[in-house]
Amino acid sequence: MTLTVEIAWILAVALVAIRFGAVLVLTPIFGSASVPANVRVLFVVGLSALMVSGLHIEAATLPLTLPAFVMAALSELLLGALLAFGIFAAFAAFLLAGRIMDVQLGFGVASLIDPMNRTQSPLLGTILNLTAVAIFFAIDGHHMLMRGLVFSFERIPPGTLMADIDPSIVVAQFGGMFLYAVALSAPVLFTILLIDIVLAVIARSMPQVNVFIVSLPLKILVGLLMLAISLRYMQPLIMRIFEDIFEYWQRLLS
Repeated sequence: MTLTVEIAWILAVALVAIRFGAVLVLTPIFGSASVPANVRVLFVVGLSALMVSGLHIEAATLPLTLPAFVMAALSELLLGALLAFGIFAAFAAFLLAGRIMDVQLGFGVASLIDPMNRTQSPLLGTILNLTAVAIFFAIDGHHMLMRGLVFSFERIPPGTLMADIDPSIVVAQFGGMFLYAVALSAPVLFTILLIDIVLAVIARSMPQVNVFIVSLPLKILVGLLMLAISLRYMQPLIMRIFEDIFEYWQRLLS
């Protein structure tokens, strides 16, 4: 039995793996530091080989020389990083919303070690981010992610040099992260603002009351209660954040 492998297939798998690997490594979904590097490499290469064989993905131009292959690989790495930025900005909105609420509730002085990224993360931000990851998998977001990657290969075949990237699309996605973060934390922020106004009136009318000592547990109690109440009404907003990932991809690839 003779096993033959075409050079075009090998180059297509390599270019697909570079784009796919950049999306995995640079996102909080699959880029967990607890997963061994060799496992991630085998997963990316294996899935890339299945995509190329099953979907008949072919390179736009066959880079037979080393400089041409390096340029094609860098282009795939850039495109993969841009696609990953859409996912990263969506999940960063949850971390930023948690950081905003931490500062207002008094949790800003504390932080947790994120086991996925092995970095210090805000307390509520970590909870919201892990909840968002669970919701993403629960709504089959990983399947949509695979379909989005296949769509990117259809729109921009592997090996295509990226020359005309509109930076306003990336900037708009970056600004949307702050918008969604404020929207997620708005109920808690508004409640804390009302508490501050009430405490300011109490401090003015009754100077003997130590408002600072009273405000800390009161803000934590009311803030966490409001967060628990508002979570059940955040489903449309969370779905909108996830949908914005693929709308960003569509604008980027068009």
